[in-house]
Amino acid sequence: MNIHSILDRAMARPPANVQPGQINERIIAAALQLFTQRGYFSTSVPDMARAAQVSVGSIYHHFKDKEDVARALYLGLVERLQQTLADIAQTHATAHDRCRAVMAMLFELTESNREAMDFMLYAKHREFLPDERPVCSSKPFETMRAFAQEGMDNGEIRRMDVMVATSCLFGGAIRLITARLDGVLAEPLPDRLDAVWECAWRGVAA
Repeated sequence: MNIHSILDRAMARPPANVQPGQINERIIAAALQLFTQRGYFSTSVPDMARAAQVSVGSIYHHFKDKEDVARALYLGLVERLQQTLADIAQTHATAHDRCRAVMAMLFELTESNREAMDFMLYAKHREFLPDERPVCSSKPFETMRAFAQEGMDNGEIRRMDVMVATSCLFGGAIRLITARLDGVLAEPLPDRLDAVWECAWRGVAA
């Protein structure tokens, strides 16, 4: 189940026999919505309880505190993104095809799950999750750098610093994502995929 479908379920009134796992999903989905709309520090546990249509006590039954909810949300998004990248690695053999698929996936994710992408890119996670790795050092971004490194190792990408290569490949795409999230870019991101990818690949291709 992706974050978008969880959000849809989160705004529905829970049945009397709602299961604990479903309550967790509702709380996390409500937190995502509130954190992106108001920010972490302007969201309270009672706010999350109202949005999830559960009791405050229910939140504290499933999570230690607000930070624990934020951690579950952050780690869940990172895990889902990493699984998607693992699927890309399985279904695409070359660095060219893998990196293009990553860009396409990020564009599609922005269109279908804006709250998730907003939280990943804009939330200052280290301010409220100081023990977690920052997004740019998280496993998904490590995997994206690994795709670039593999491209250099097999001769598809010319030799350069791997951080530079990764920035060339995905930096423009991420900038367009933020423009889309900010309302600066009106067109759906997938409409720009071919042009953005061509520019990115030309910048690194051997």
